[in-house]
Amino acid sequence: MIYGYIRVSTDKQTVENQRYEINQFCERQDFIINRWIEETISGSKKVEDRKLGKLLKRMKPNDILVCSELSRLGRNLLMIMGVLNECMNRDIKVWTIKDNYRLGSDINSKVLAFAFGLSAEIERNLISQRTKEALARKRAEGVILGRPVGSKSTKTKLTGQERQIKELLDKNVSYSAIGRILNVHRLTVSKFVKEHELTNKL
Repeated sequence: MIYGYIRVSTDKQTVENQRYEINQFCERQDFIINRWIEETISGSKKVEDRKLGKLLKRMKPNDILVCSELSRLGRNLLMIMGVLNECMNRDIKVWTIKDNYRLGSDINSKVLAFAFGLSAEIERNLISQRTKEALARKRAEGVILGRPVGSKSTKTKLTGQERQIKELLDKNVSYSAIGRILNVHRLTVSKFVKEHELTNKL
């Protein structure tokens, strides 16, 4: 069996790029994916708590796991190595596209797995460190990070519902009733009405 594994960290990311890469790779290799496994979950989650863990349990010797890159398997070196080690011990093949990696049971595969996983972790750590240094430098320069203290967001739970609130007020519906209708506290309604001058109703 040949399995295509796709993982994204958030629902804002798309699986389509990874699927496209895997399909293009399969066309060049002249084989097809028998089953796709997709999940939206952080790579820092334990393998056994992910679909990947369940997949590995049912895979058999000589099955192939295809993914876009090693970092899809885990968030850090130890996790990636754990997955690759299990696959090697059970004669499961792992092929990645961007890394151009082919996992077997030979020593070269083990060395390459270590090298790729280590490189990925070092890169993430460097990016994190550069980000922290940049923020520290901005603070030292007096730059205020984030929302200024005391500032308020212009958007509230009632933003965009001015017309409905005005219609309800014109019908003499109380703040408490409007709050129940819109699922907010009556004081939130009162404050919103005053700030937007919707009515002089008390």
